[in-house]
Amino acid sequence: MRTNTPKPARKAKGFLLLEVVLALGVFSLAAVGFTMALHKAADAADMTAREIQVTRILESALDEAISIPVIEEGEATVDLEERNMQVLTRYEKMEEMENQDGQLLQEMWRVTVTASYVEGGNRLERSAITWRYGRLYQP
Repeated sequence: MRTNTPKPARKAKGFLLLEVVLALGVFSLAAVGFTMALHKAADAADMTAREIQVTRILESALDEAISIPVIEEGEATVDLEERNMQVLTRYEKMEEMENQDGQLLQEMWRVTVTASYVEGGNRLERSAITWRYGRLYQP
């Protein structure tokens, strides 16, 4: 009588190589995703730093503009060559401005500071506006 003896299991010789190739593929996808995320985070940090820099320049120019003793209607331009930026300050007299009680306010000025700069090949502008009493620093 013949008995069926189990044959030894056949080893899959190429299976280990396939596992290594798949593991490398998954690792490569994860590495590319991580690299792209780091690149986007760096771009966001650079953009935030530039925005903070422009905001500080606008605040400084606005502080300087409202601290002058005598305001006259007109414009003043400052070129910031090291930052490739132009800052325009405009003084406009406001004719009809009233307070909450309906009283006409005289000698009120609108001060507008506009920064024009190039970023990423695009020309951008940001502005800051305030109002000031014309005789603020006069006795």
